[in-house]
Amino acid sequence: MESYENKVHEAADYLRSRIHDQRYIGLIMGTGLGDSADSMEEAVSIDYHDIPQFPVSTVPTHKGRLILGQMKGKPLLAMQGRFHYYEGYSMKEVTFPIRVMQLLGVKTLILSNASGGINPLFDAGDIMVIKDHINLTGGNPLIGRNVDDWGPRFPDMTQVYDRALMAMAETAALEKNIRVQKGVYVGLPGPSLETRAEIRFLKTIGADAVGLSTIPEVIAAAHGGMAILGLSVITNMNLPDNPKPCQVDEIIATAEKAAPCLQAIIKGVIEKLPNPAG
Repeated sequence: MESYENKVHEAADYLRSRIHDQRYIGLIMGTGLGDSADSMEEAVSIDYHDIPQFPVSTVPTHKGRLILGQMKGKPLLAMQGRFHYYEGYSMKEVTFPIRVMQLLGVKTLILSNASGGINPLFDAGDIMVIKDHINLTGGNPLIGRNVDDWGPRFPDMTQVYDRALMAMAETAALEKNIRVQKGVYVGLPGPSLETRAEIRFLKTIGADAVGLSTIPEVIAAAHGGMAILGLSVITNMNLPDNPKPCQVDEIIATAEKAAPCLQAIIKGVIEKLPNPAG
């Protein structure tokens, strides 16, 4: 059976033949947010199923494309659609694209997601800069044999989200007059959404927003030494004392409505970053 490392190298080698080994900024777009990458310049789109060994998205609104192009004069490698634990993928499969990015030289990773708000001071449509996370997915992509060339056996997680990138995001939002929050993101396995009792528990342990993605990718990226910026679009409010049924169509609609603001923040951050291609 072909090893996981060999599969990652096979995918990276295929992409390297298409991108001439240029260093890129990595971008992963979540539910309802894939169009945020459509404004890239000189873009080349590659379907996931055309990349050797690459997983395939099964979630609606996740287009399943890798886009290589420019944004604000910087080379960008953007994923329109990610993979989730609840789809039946293993943690290593969920984080497969992170390892491919790592082999392609990505040093800065920007991730976005759609999440439910727990902090009562938030509103649907807000964008939250992730300052920390709580992993309640029940898994970890680093379980198993460590690949020493990819990172240390026991990576430090005390400063996972890069402070300089967070400051850039807040500055970009201020410049565009976009309201942003800052908070702690908690990740659950899904796909069932949270009960009222679970929301009370999550609030008690310090979570401001909850979602079903992002954390496995962040762990792998931190293991690989990447600087990480996480952005959550608050698509609905989870208030246990005033519960409202959560409809997926409404979540997607709110995410799509907030996407231009998210795109403006991402563009502002990328504009402030040094060019990774030198």
